[in-house]
Amino acid sequence: MSAPIPAPLREALRTQGRACADLGSPFMARLMAMLAERLMPDRPLTRRLFGWPGALGPSDQSVPLRLAGALHALVLQGHPGLAAVYPPHAVDDQTLWSAIDAALTRDAASLDAFLDNPPQTNEVRRSAVLIATGHWLAARYPLPFVFSELGASAGLNLNWDRFALEIGPRRLGPARPVLTLTPDWRGAAPPAATVTVAERAGVDLAPLAVTDPADRLRLLAYLWPDQPQRRALTEAAIAAAPPCPVRADAIDWLEPRLAPRPGQLHLIWSTVAWQYFPAATQARGRALIEAAGRHATDTAPLAWLSYEADGASPGAGVTLRLWPGDRSIVLGRADFHGRWVDWTAP
Repeated sequence: MSAPIPAPLREALRTQGRACADLGSPFMARLMAMLAERLMPDRPLTRRLFGWPGALGPSDQSVPLRLAGALHALVLQGHPGLAAVYPPHAVDDQTLWSAIDAALTRDAASLDAFLDNPPQTNEVRRSAVLIATGHWLAARYPLPFVFSELGASAGLNLNWDRFALEIGPRRLGPARPVLTLTPDWRGAAPPAATVTVAERAGVDLAPLAVTDPADRLRLLAYLWPDQPQRRALTEAAIAAAPPCPVRADAIDWLEPRLAPRPGQLHLIWSTVAWQYFPAATQARGRALIEAAGRHATDTAPLAWLSYEADGASPGAGVTLRLWPGDRSIVLGRADFHGRWVDWTAP
């Protein structure tokens, strides 16, 4: 059945579906394709979707992910119609669509409220790169860390030093970790080192507090329904009581934190977040970090880790700038959800 869906919305749904397929979620790929063909006009919710202003795709307002998250939130709350057709249940397309179509009408108000805010995906598996980088740095600078995460969402990855990373027979991290990550790993393992943390903090324009039931629901709703491992890891990270990020502009928050910290290694990072900052914000942040780097010393080093889309593929680029000396080091590439890491650090 074909519906008169506006071309920008249809293309955004199809693009998101392809991305979900690439990231190992056949259910989300199926859901996106179904919505792209079957959404009907002139209903309480679709009037908003069909008239949504601006760019709708994954790199902009992520309207498809907002809608998928809204539906999944209903599932997580025990919605009888949707819970019976979502994973782990397997149903035919018509049965699935009938339940979705009914929810789009009967639960329009709840879904509409969920659409108001952009997606929040605090992907715990990205900590594999943080753990590897942290050990690589600690082997060179045996100093306590200061953490500054930009775009920290719910702050789950601010606890990466409490997680373990398994690379074949090697294991990095504490003896009794909160959770263990097992990505497909290519390349040599970084050296094991002692990681101590003096301070951990993060910032986000719309942080989620894991102690708030509504925020916790939103966080879990953006995990894809056919990927239970992601939910298990997220639940374990939530149970570790991460620090709640500050609600602020990332660079405004970072600026006063850039003063030299004698006897400490300041690690600044973003994981698939910097790319969403406005160009002017990026330029200002880069200038401030570079200025701070000029004051770094061997006893007060500064490291800036970027785990971001860079126009190349596969996955995201992982690079490190390190002061003193302003060295740019390519650490490798990693899957956007941390499923694999191609580690090339020296």
